Formats: sequence, structure tokens, C-alpha cells
Amino acid sequence: MAARVLCAQAFTRPRVSRTLTTFLRLYTTPAPTPSAIPVLGKTYPTDAYTNITPAIVSKVSRQLHLQDGHPICTLRALVEDHFADFAHLRSVSPLVTPYQNFDSLSFPEDHPGRSKTDSYYLNQDMMLRTHTSAHEVEVFSEGKERWLLTADVYRRDEIDASHYPVFHQMEGAKIVSSDEAGVQAMEEDSRRLEHELSQSNIIIEDVPHVSGTNPAQPEHDPRHSEIMAKNLKLSLNSLMYKLFAGVAGATKEDPLRVRWIEAYFPFTSPSFEVEVFFRGKWLEILGCGVVLQSTLDRANVANEMGWAFGLGLERIAMILYSIPDIRLFWSEDPRFISQFKAGDITTFKPYSKYPESYRDVSFWKPQEGLHENDVYDVVRDIAGDLVEDVKMIDQFTHPKTGRESMAFRVTYRSMDRSLVNDEVNALQEQVIERLREHLRVEIR
Repeated sequence: MAARVLCAQAFTRPRVSRTLTTFLRLYTTPAPTPSAIPVLGKTYPTDAYTNITPAIVSKVSRQLHLQDGHPICTLRALVEDHFADFAHLRSVSPLVTPYQNFDSLSFPEDHPGRSKTDSYYLNQDMMLRTHTSAHEVEVFSEGKERWLLTADVYRRDEIDASHYPVFHQMEGAKIVSSDEAGVQAMEEDSRRLEHELSQSNIIIEDVPHVSGTNPAQPEHDPRHSEIMAKNLKLSLNSLMYKLFAGVAGATKEDPLRVRWIEAYFPFTSPSFEVEVFFRGKWLEILGCGVVLQSTLDRANVANEMGWAFGLGLERIAMILYSIPDIRLFWSEDPRFISQFKAGDITTFKPYSKYPESYRDVSFWKPQEGLHENDVYDVVRDIAGDLVEDVKMIDQFTHPKTGRESMAFRVTYRSMDRSLVNDEVNALQEQVIERLREHLRVEIR
């Protein structure tokens, strides 16, 4: 019954003038996938794997982490300053092979990240990186033993205030010779860090460096693995203090609290996640671990071992700057940009929040099936950053025919101005036409 009510009321198609409807049908129905796609000055042939959209291609050249004064750029600079003696890499192409993105890091063959529903492919041989770890082997191969790499990464994802198909990561790594001299160098660095942290207003909730549920790799001496994990934790505890203590106002009476949690990643072991208690709640900040020996073997540095971490810059910037909507990072509105300057972390002051306008659409799924991310990409490609949120609000299977129905609510809201109904109606009409023509759904 609920599905029938939704169909009758919530999913009435918006009224659009006959002239506008004709225009939309003539000019907004997507052309067949082109035989080639230009990205960053090069052209790539398409095939059955191709799922990158124009909206995503348009973001590839933006590089927010290099825009002076932008929160993402400021945060990058703060982390680089903390690891001042590391190599700082900032301009690495986002185009990688599936081997670089997955196989070089020992991702299992059935890992969901390989799927077209999760990642953007130019073709079966080239994709947009989904994480900065995709460059570990090549950077280690260049002989760099301590480095930070900052870059844009791409993932097909849901649409809401904290998810965006493009975001920025920093990858940090440190390796040393696996002989006794290298291990002793790590221990000496750990003693330095321990002394610094003992003078700081910080409480750390730790877990064992190596355990039965978070083991050392078979190729590693367990003692050496413990030393690497300890140095990793101390290095990142120090970074957490640099980033959060000042903004949180950490004192002896109210110190910054950091806790470590065992985790799993395909490319490290032991592996951990780091959380910080900030403004009344625990927040997940980053993932890290001891680098797989197979990764180092592929990089021709088999006699070394060490650690790596990856953190999302938007996630941390939203926390530190109190930025409520991830779309704001891409805004060129002076009311956003003028609030920030290089080197400073300041609290974002919201400007007028314009009213939302939502539209619903329901349809029968095609026989070959449909993933939610396909719907999100259609909406993004049509409405761009004018869409604030997309939620699936109903799903059911017809008891007689067995056909599956999905219903979505699309919330439109500009960060910069009020949207008028005719504009929203036109966008929704384009979304409906694209769903029908591109995804082969039957609109209800």
C-alpha cells in the first residue's frame, strides 16, 4: 500500500511547458558513448568498461590542494610542515592502471573496489585512482624512503553533505633498511617522539603493536614489526597533536585524547585506524599500517621495511574548520573563499542558507539490474553541485510480476543563490530523461 501511495502522490512528474519539454528531449538526451575521451590533454579510447562522466572529467584539473589559502591547501601545508624532512609530492596524474591501483597493493581479485559500480574507468586499462596508495610502488621504486603525496582521488559514491565523488588524500610513508642499523634508527626516532609527546597535553589509548588478530607479516621479524608499528603510532600521535590540540584548546586538565583501533587493509599488516575525541565525540581520522613486503618487493626495495598512512583532507578540514557541506570546498563564491587565508585554521561562518527544493522519481529497474551509484552519477552529471542530497526512499518487488521498483528523492539546493521552481523542474526533467534513455529504466 505504501508503494501505491508514493506512486500516486510523491512521484508525480513536475509540470514543464510543452516547448521546454520538447527542447529537453531534443537536446539533453545523451549521445552514445564517444569512441574516445580527452582527459588532461590526452585522448583515451572507450570500451565496455567506460563509465567516467563529463561532470567528473571537469574536476580533474581543479587541484584544490594547490590553491593558496584554500582549506585543503592549508591543511596539506600543515602536514608537510610536520614531516618537513619528507619528500613532498603534489602533482601526480590521477590516471592510473588497475594494476597500479589494485594489484600492486595485493588487493584480492574479488575486492568490491575493482567494480565499475565503485570506481571510474576510462577503459579497461585506465582508471582514475581511488586512493593515493596507488603510487606507493612507483615512488618507492624512485628511491624515496620518506615521502608525502597529496592528490585528488575518485570514487563513485552516494550524494549527501559528507560524500563527493572527488576528494583529496595525503599518503605518507617511511621505510628503512630491515637490517639492525635501520631498526635502531627507527628506535632512536621513537625515543625522540616519546620525549616530545611526554611534554604535550595528550592522552593516548593504545592497542598492541602486533597481536594474533593484527599480526606481523610472515616475512618480517615480529620484533622488527613491533618497532615499525610503534614508530608509526608515535609519528601520527604527534601529527594529531599538531592538527587538533590548538583548535581543541588542549590543556593539562583537558588533554587531547587519541585512540588506536585494530583494522584491516589489503596493503598493510599490522593495520590500524586512528580516532580523535573532538568536540564531544570520537572521530575517525585516518588508516595506516606496516607496508606489505610484497609491495616493497615489487618496488625493488626488498631489503627495506616501514610504514604508511593515508588521510582524507576534506574529512579533517570539515572538522577543523566546521564546514558543514563537502560541496563548499568546490565553491568559487567569494563569501566562502574570502573567509580563509594560508596558514590559518578559522571557523567557517555560514552565509545565507538558501531553501531546498526536492523532487521524487520512481521507476522499474531494467532486467539487467541497476546499481544505486548509476543513479547518483546521472543526477550529478545533470545537476552538478546544485544537488545537495539523493536518497532512496522506497524499494519493492511486485508480488505478481516480480518486477523491482526503486524510488529516489533528489534534494536541490544551491550554496550561492535561491533556485526557482522552473529551474528545478527543468533539471528534474533532464534527470528523468537521462534515467530513461541512459539507464533504460521505465519511469512510473
